[in-house]
Amino acid sequence: AVPFSGTIQGGLQDGLQITVNGTVLSSSGTRFAVNFQTGFSGNDIAFHFNPRFEDGGYVVCNTRQNSSWGPEERKTHMPFQKGMPFDLCFLVQSSAFKVMVNGSLFVQYFHRVPFHRVDTISVNGSVQLSYISFQNPRTVPVQPAFSMVPFSQPVCFPPRPKGCRQKVSATQRPWTQTVIHTVQSAPGQMFSTPAIPPMMYPHSAYPMPFITTIPGGLYPSKSIILSGTVLPNAQRFHINLCSGNHIAFHLNPRFDENAVVRNTQINNSWGSEERSLPRKMPFIRGQSFSVRHRSLELGEAPTGAHGEGVVLTFVP
Repeated sequence: AVPFSGTIQGGLQDGLQITVNGTVLSSSGTRFAVNFQTGFSGNDIAFHFNPRFEDGGYVVCNTRQNSSWGPEERKTHMPFQKGMPFDLCFLVQSSAFKVMVNGSLFVQYFHRVPFHRVDTISVNGSVQLSYISFQNPRTVPVQPAFSMVPFSQPVCFPPRPKGCRQKVSATQRPWTQTVIHTVQSAPGQMFSTPAIPPMMYPHSAYPMPFITTIPGGLYPSKSIILSGTVLPNAQRFHINLCSGNHIAFHLNPRFDENAVVRNTQINNSWGSEERSLPRKMPFIRGQSFSVRHRSLELGEAPTGAHGEGVVLTFVP
């Protein structure tokens, strides 16, 4: 619920990315703010990011020390729209906060106070939150994320036949627990070290098969991270990124063939399979995993296993 305040475990670190995903409300208020602060009082805010839908729209950045605001830095361009979802990413660097909106660099805000003092994030104003996540590609982070729901869109499950209980085999339901969320990175940015995604809570095991929409769809630099556990007796499972009735990307680990098949299906017709991997089978029966799907820029050089327009990072 907004206003929201939560503790950042471990505080801010150089290289940490904080992603705030939500929707600007169209019916109430003309402002919202994301604050990186010390404690919950709001008297010491290292970085105040404040979009304002007034006078044509602009964004105010500022710092508050001992309840006193410093000089404002204003950006007259407004990247947010009322009633529309957004991905807002803050990258902590040694000299500044680097802010990306929907995958595009928006502003850099140079530190006025040491960023390591920050231990709290707060969000207030005319906005609805979907989730806040933390990721540091330079280390192996175990950072929690604050989340109301995995997606801002409703989840849909295929209907079950009436009058009988559906039998689900290990092939149909390969995960005992899954966590799904999206992560935004800067355009052209590729992490040299695969990042373990943050935990999300509250959550429970998703029933299989699981179907949901992707808020805002896919675009270059947007990523989807799926975490789960393969059942001990699983033979196969798959992850599909779909467009209508077409399957743009089909990821199909097959334990009976010791392969990870990638493919595309258009008008119910499969294309040619891709099976090559840069290393051995990354999925293991009975063990947890994380898969990161990242959309590529046109002409961007992929690394790791990839299908057309998608790069995959496997984290056993």
